[in-house]
Amino acid sequence: MTAANEERDGVALTNLDQTLFDEAGATKRDLVDYLDAVRSQIIPALTGRPLSVVRVLRGQAPFMQKNLPKYTPDWVPRVTVWAESSKRNVTYGLCEDRRTLLWFANQRSIEFHPLLSKAPDFAHTTHMILDLDPPAPDAFGLAVGAARLIRAVLTDLGMDSVVKTSGAKGLHVFVPIDAHAPMEDIAAATRAVAARAAKLDPSLATTAFIREDREGKVFLDPTRVGGATVAAAYSPRLRPGTPVSFPVAWADLDDVSPADFTVHTVPALLAGADPWAERMPSPQRLDAALIEEGHTIPVPRVQAMHEGKRRAKAKREATVEP
Repeated sequence: MTAANEERDGVALTNLDQTLFDEAGATKRDLVDYLDAVRSQIIPALTGRPLSVVRVLRGQAPFMQKNLPKYTPDWVPRVTVWAESSKRNVTYGLCEDRRTLLWFANQRSIEFHPLLSKAPDFAHTTHMILDLDPPAPDAFGLAVGAARLIRAVLTDLGMDSVVKTSGAKGLHVFVPIDAHAPMEDIAAATRAVAARAAKLDPSLATTAFIREDREGKVFLDPTRVGGATVAAAYSPRLRPGTPVSFPVAWADLDDVSPADFTVHTVPALLAGADPWAERMPSPQRLDAALIEEGHTIPVPRVQAMHEGKRRAKAKREATVEP
């Protein structure tokens, strides 16, 4: 029988026999063992990036933690970043070594969401990212088709990309970008890529930000930019079976399912390799015409907000008695 508590790299690990969450199919020990086994792969994906984590404490609802708690050990690296949305400083953790990764694991940190910028240059996003969200959990095949639309647009632009499962129901397409373009230009280019891809097959893909307008199509989400985060490669996800966001070769997309990659299966699949880092292209420069096109496309969240207000007003007016 294994002990419920132990120590690794000076980190006290507690209550290892507890179930992670309902339908996890995994214990806290499984989480710790998984993260320890893939530390050589996940730490490079986190290094230098302010980290938000999704934690699940016993008897509590899951929550995303950005600010490090007051009881965080002094040896955990950290960086303070001004959050424009909330008008306050946020002290994020930086996960750059095994000891810190184990500490986060012991905090029941299941999902790892790094910022898309790296310290100290928070003015530039390192990747252009398209988050492909299919209309249903069993529609992964639609996400695969949409990813190929994105790739076709990028290939036409002379750009290379990599793809991974989101660990939920969809896919993430990453394009490394050089530091030439400011944040707003990367956001614009991402909108333009999504719009071009949707036009290639409007029966499959959409850029409609309002869910009710998607009509059963794959949403090509271009909003992962600026202060946004995205689940890191190799991060577990808070889903039944505790799946993992996992790199997939473009040629293999038809042969995989998100459920293939879990905290139980991934270490053996990796066998010490790091396909995310190995397949990642060198940073690329954005096409000027693409940027210009993107600046003519409304920001999805802003457009959705105005549309929501318009619809609410129309509904109120329709219910007013004559």
